[in-house]
Amino acid sequence: MSRRKRAPSSKERDPHRQREAKKYANPIPSREFILETLTERGVPLVFDELAAALDLSADEDLIALQRRLGAMERDGQLVRNRRDAYCLVNKRDLIAGRVIGHPDGFGFVKPDDGGDDVYLYPRQMRALFHNDRVVVRVTGRDQRGRLEGSLVEVLERNTQTVVGRFYQESGVGFVVPDNKRLAHDIIIPRDRIGEAQEGQIVVAEISDQPTKRTQPIGFIQQVLGDHMAPGMETDIAIRTHNLPVAWPEAVLGQISSLTEEVPEAAKEGRTDLRRLPLVTIDGADARDFDDAVYCERKPKGWKLLVCIADVSSYVERGTALDAEGYNRGNSVYFPDRVVPMLPEVLSNGLCSLNPQVDRLCMACELYVNQEGQTTRSRFFPAVMRSHARLTYDQVAAMLVDGDAELGARYAELLPHLHELYAIYQVLHGARAERGAIDFDTTETRFEFNEQGRIAAIHPLVRNDAHRIIEECMLAANVATARLFERKKIPALYRIHETPKEEKLTDLREFLGELGLKLPGGAKPTAKDYAALLEGVKERPDRHLIQTVLLRSMQQAMYSSDNVGHFGLAYPAYTHFTSPIRRYPDLIVHRTIKHLLNGGTAADHDYSKPDLQVIGEHCSGSERRADEATRDAESWLKAEFMQDKLGEEFDGTITSVNTFGVFVELDEIYVDGLVHITALDNDYYHFDPVGHRLTGERTGMVYRLGDRVRVQLAAVNLDERKIDFVMVRAPAPAREPEAPAKRSRSRRRRKG
Repeated sequence: MSRRKRAPSSKERDPHRQREAKKYANPIPSREFILETLTERGVPLVFDELAAALDLSADEDLIALQRRLGAMERDGQLVRNRRDAYCLVNKRDLIAGRVIGHPDGFGFVKPDDGGDDVYLYPRQMRALFHNDRVVVRVTGRDQRGRLEGSLVEVLERNTQTVVGRFYQESGVGFVVPDNKRLAHDIIIPRDRIGEAQEGQIVVAEISDQPTKRTQPIGFIQQVLGDHMAPGMETDIAIRTHNLPVAWPEAVLGQISSLTEEVPEAAKEGRTDLRRLPLVTIDGADARDFDDAVYCERKPKGWKLLVCIADVSSYVERGTALDAEGYNRGNSVYFPDRVVPMLPEVLSNGLCSLNPQVDRLCMACELYVNQEGQTTRSRFFPAVMRSHARLTYDQVAAMLVDGDAELGARYAELLPHLHELYAIYQVLHGARAERGAIDFDTTETRFEFNEQGRIAAIHPLVRNDAHRIIEECMLAANVATARLFERKKIPALYRIHETPKEEKLTDLREFLGELGLKLPGGAKPTAKDYAALLEGVKERPDRHLIQTVLLRSMQQAMYSSDNVGHFGLAYPAYTHFTSPIRRYPDLIVHRTIKHLLNGGTAADHDYSKPDLQVIGEHCSGSERRADEATRDAESWLKAEFMQDKLGEEFDGTITSVNTFGVFVELDEIYVDGLVHITALDNDYYHFDPVGHRLTGERTGMVYRLGDRVRVQLAAVNLDERKIDFVMVRAPAPAREPEAPAKRSRSRRRRKG
């Protein structure tokens, strides 16, 4: 008589049981299996029903399940309904995401898993701060086709302190936030004002978060001062955007035993690359060096070695140092200082590939053919010794300008540098063939005087040495992503999605007015964008066209779903080359090591949902860093212009809105607003597709990319605003023209 087989338990059916067993002594079903179970049942389940569906009955299993479900709620994977049953988020029209506040009081929710933003009316924003994580219910679409939502639950509060000006009215104190995305004033009760005086810049700590009926309440934690002292713009930006600065005691304890030298035991079992003439090539003011390169000629092309600091050897998963690295997400580079992701003993010491010292690294070895294609790649842990710390200007002087003195000083390295230049040229050629988009943009550098005040603003000039390193890093990043795809392992990718349909429609309408067409039909590729840019490079309005093309594209981000990188024209791309300053790169290194140690997708420490949460967090910390540095730079630019009232400047219109035009000044790269009320005595119609304001009576047109001359009229440091008046318009008056049919116009008249 045959014996009937026992049905497998939930633990046995869970495809990720090996990973869970590796992490926990008493593993329970994985997050993926819990989500799969809820999907199969098709209805919300209360705790007891879900536990039964997962075959869990032991007390310790039920406690562990409760903790896991709580974590999944905090991460926005589940939400509980009024019956206390667990529902899948993004089912039943529920969406989890990050709140993006607007100075005018409304906001958006940016979904964790991508997709369209959800609009929140001001009444929904009453209970929220910018950057909170929430679950919202989609309630419909507005007249413009945008998704609208209502608040279901706040998953995570992300505003604990606020920097701003302190004021008092009728005995009531309040703080007006410096960050204009925070639309709430913070109420400060009389007994919690402390030493703060009217108009001072203060830090307020939130004791009561906002609700639909009440404003946030707090107390004065610190008085920063009356006026902006040198460096205070960075202090304010750091506090406004809640950038972690102080190291927790647990982190200080963990790094207390580290020295400047790599222990001999740590070098064992690694490939020895110390005799190979690897070099670092960075900016003159760089302090941390996380990549070194070497290249040699081979019969069918080149062997390129990209060595990256092995940060994962020092920052282990689950430690205080790892938690703080995740919390920070990335290093933040201000004009006057750096807020590092890792303590200096690592970022400028053990993990920095300083010259003539032994360092642990992860090596990516690439074989590249004459067409610039990578034919073979491998990764391995190594120990290396940088043979020189070179700057971009030095390398360009040797390779491009033929500087004999520098060439003699680095004679032993020069042949390898020439091979780097040769491989760069074929890689760059392959980039053009692939159709990657190469926008012509200018970055700036601030120069300070002895008093710490801004003295000048300089453009950063890119040379071929910058491009050599860029192409080497791109090649290593692509090889890493291909490894993950080949091994079918959950991984963190750097993605850049294709432009949205609405943006493409507006772009095509704009190009049509110029007699241009974007190739590629309904789904243009990066190659189509690149072809258009190439075709207009001799036109006088090329900067206008480039700006509109750039604005039609989406923002790059981190995700566990590989959808490719549109701008770089790669089907798979990730970040491997900067683990000192980017947490996603650290996760990528751990994934590579897992594979090198014989690991598989089943026993990987990171599940796909885990990686999606990490990706969303790191994309957010990247945006936070950008906003913080932009705030500090805007204040410095306003300070720089303060003593130039009444002076005239030439510039270019860089943005057109219903309320006026923004003009960027030549050579000093400062931008300011010419308000619509400061324009000629006329009604002006705003055309969002044509990116222009058109005078109804005169036919005068102010358009994106136009050259103008302006006079500095006002500077407001607190608001970081610079106001201009028009001195010379871009063109003589034209015949009146009817506004575009799609124009969403607003008319203003000079008083």
